Amino acid sequence: MGSEKGKSAQGGVDRSEPPVRALVLHPDLKKKQQSRTADARLDEAVGLSQAINLELIHYEVVPVARPKPATLFGQGVVERFHDFAETHEIDLVVVDTALTPVQQRNLEREWHCKVIDRTGLILEIFGERARTKEGKLQVDLAQLNYQRSRLVRSWTHLERQRGGAGFMGGPGERQIELDRRMIDDRIVRLKSDLEQVKRTRELHRSARKKVPFPIVALVGYTNAGKSTLFNRLTQSDVFAQDLLFATLDPTLRRVALPSGREIILSDTVGFISDLPTDLIAAFRATLEEVLEADILIHVRDVSHEDTEAQKEDVRAVLRDLKLDEQIQQEMLEAWNKLDLVGDEERPVLESLAARDEQVMMCSAVTGEGTDALLDRIETILDSKNFHVEYLVPYAQGAALSWLYENGTVLEQEHREEGVLISLSLPQSAIDRCETRFALKPVE
Repeated sequence: MGSEKGKSAQGGVDRSEPPVRALVLHPDLKKKQQSRTADARLDEAVGLSQAINLELIHYEVVPVARPKPATLFGQGVVERFHDFAETHEIDLVVVDTALTPVQQRNLEREWHCKVIDRTGLILEIFGERARTKEGKLQVDLAQLNYQRSRLVRSWTHLERQRGGAGFMGGPGERQIELDRRMIDDRIVRLKSDLEQVKRTRELHRSARKKVPFPIVALVGYTNAGKSTLFNRLTQSDVFAQDLLFATLDPTLRRVALPSGREIILSDTVGFISDLPTDLIAAFRATLEEVLEADILIHVRDVSHEDTEAQKEDVRAVLRDLKLDEQIQQEMLEAWNKLDLVGDEERPVLESLAARDEQVMMCSAVTGEGTDALLDRIETILDSKNFHVEYLVPYAQGAALSWLYENGTVLEQEHREEGVLISLSLPQSAIDRCETRFALKPVE
């Protein structure tokens, strides 16, 4: 094609089933203020499309001076891609923006193939990646809320193992016309199931609070390297791949800090610009791990050209989650992927990081800076602790042992009535100590 920003591509994930021939279009809406260039947004849309089984035949930035209510694009553009879709046997067109139901339907009629917008694409990725019962329920709920205004049929040109209410259902699925009443009934059932899962999660969280390990949550833009860093710090093998949204379901592991003190590290779903509202709402239960965290670590890919814009997108999602402003202000930044930073850029980053005590530089792949990151976590936790003294009777050896395990002992003195121990403890441990051992700090 002779388009200035058109590109040919062969991409997608290697799967056993025939790949779907796809065209990706990023509408460059001239009147909309954007923090990224149109080409950068197109590249991200391509990355999203490659996260599922799509064979990218072509991708292009399409300038849109005046969006058309009926089709978004002007008639000339619609006709051009009608011919292109017909000539190249396109199965699917991904339009990297939010389409109205009318625009989606009209474009499908014009181009004689399936059309999905950015929200639909992200929901499809989530549907394919969700592994836990809760994750699948959340995806189905988000998909049904999205479909409710569209009444989109399952599409039989694509095949995948996962059932449910996706847009890319395969052969063997009945093609059902979902009316609003059926969708609403299904939404009610899903919400009920999610409430049960949420109650179970709250019980697990309550059980964890009885063993007062601080929670440290990793957040960040999708593909910033959170799971790779999680694996490095926990010595585990959580799925980590150079794909957008490689992680959907939260993972928790214990990590020993340099002093031997233990924390719980949480790996969470990556954020993205223009994350669909339905998804934020549906995944709120999962992201409660973030809301409960003692420390947040914002993992950033500092090798990416849009790292600053990605940072703002992450903070926007955290604001949508109503995250406490103080926690956001105290959030650590892990400037990741140093192994991909050029020799000329690195001194500049080091200079910037040196001016901000909340910034740590690291490479999850090589391990550079990860020990310093653990040291920093320990320092922050210590700063949140309170200096207390307990007089522990000699008969309460279990209490003394517990205090050594859960606090930082500063000094101790043997007295006639017991051991006077001075130590640093978080408030949660102080509360637990009083409940479990009936010990009160010495005034």
